Amino acid sequence: MPVPSTAHPTDDPAIVQLLTPDGVRVEHPDYAFAGDDESIRALYRDLVLVRRIDAEATALQRHGELGLWAPCLGQEAAQVGSARALGTSDFAFPTYREHGVAWCRGIDPAKLLGLFRGVELGGWDPAQTGMALYSIVIGAQTLHATGYAMGLTLDGQVGHSADEGGDERDGAVIAYFGDGATSQGDVNEAFIWAASFSAPVVFFCQNNHWAISVPLERQTRVPLVQRASGFGFEGVRVDGNDVLAVKAVTEAALQRARAGQGPMLIEAVTYRMGAHTTSDDPGRYRDPAEVEMWRGRDPLARVESLLRAGGTPEAFFTDLAEEAEHLGEHLRAACHALPEPDLAELFSLVHADQTPELATQRAEYVSYRESFEGSPA
Repeated sequence: MPVPSTAHPTDDPAIVQLLTPDGVRVEHPDYAFAGDDESIRALYRDLVLVRRIDAEATALQRHGELGLWAPCLGQEAAQVGSARALGTSDFAFPTYREHGVAWCRGIDPAKLLGLFRGVELGGWDPAQTGMALYSIVIGAQTLHATGYAMGLTLDGQVGHSADEGGDERDGAVIAYFGDGATSQGDVNEAFIWAASFSAPVVFFCQNNHWAISVPLERQTRVPLVQRASGFGFEGVRVDGNDVLAVKAVTEAALQRARAGQGPMLIEAVTYRMGAHTTSDDPGRYRDPAEVEMWRGRDPLARVESLLRAGGTPEAFFTDLAEEAEHLGEHLRAACHALPEPDLAELFSLVHADQTPELATQRAEYVSYRESFEGSPA
């Protein structure tokens, strides 16, 4: 039987919100969105195109072109808002669902497909994009992020004033994870290290209320943001379906980290509208009424309402829909064009310099492969 969830409502006054589900701007005493109408349209474009990436990849999986896909439907605002707060010197550590973050970091979404098709381990250069490759191990990336952040401090890239060129010199790290990951030891260990060494890392928890089939209330009896105070740093809850609030809160947290004020936890209260992955059937454990409730808080709909009320011309929406169609065509073509991997290359990717043992193993594999007729070159 589906399990009803005691989902924390996003109209809770303790949650930062700048745009209501009806598309009405509201004020908050501590956070403000400083962008103009054009910047809101740009964020809406991101939201629409990220949703199209997600829908297209899901369809590709259903057609047998991908082995698996982890949908981000409903979580677009949390990802886009936080990623658009990142500066060029900042670095992101994702899970396996941050397709919106990848988009905002300038990664061609076609590069996401190879991993889920099973033909490569990751398709982008972290050094060029400021984003690590996807992490499949739940919570492991928070330790990587904390270590990287500690390195920024040791390299003198934290805590400079504006007169010292802090805007260009300083950087921070953001680590993405879900509510389920907060039950993992790695995440708690990362909190300890980050607090102990005042590491410039923002822990960004996308609380989508379900750790596969486990509801939030079975994982915690209090809001996840309260974990931060137990480790000695600050935390804030934000409406994760409000792209304006997410951007404002993340900007403040990142700037705080760059200034040398240590880590911060952001709990972005959102909802996983679809399945955990395409191998999952949420109908087996989730109440449809809960899904419908959150559908009314759709992150795209509220921004569209705001834009239309503000007089954004219809041509903007028409052109955006056409752009989304072209993006879908690009993804389908790119997926079909992905080459089959040469497994012999794996032996050259273990160490920077190939060891004699690996060279022997590679030769044995190639010999074995060539013993079959019609084997790949």
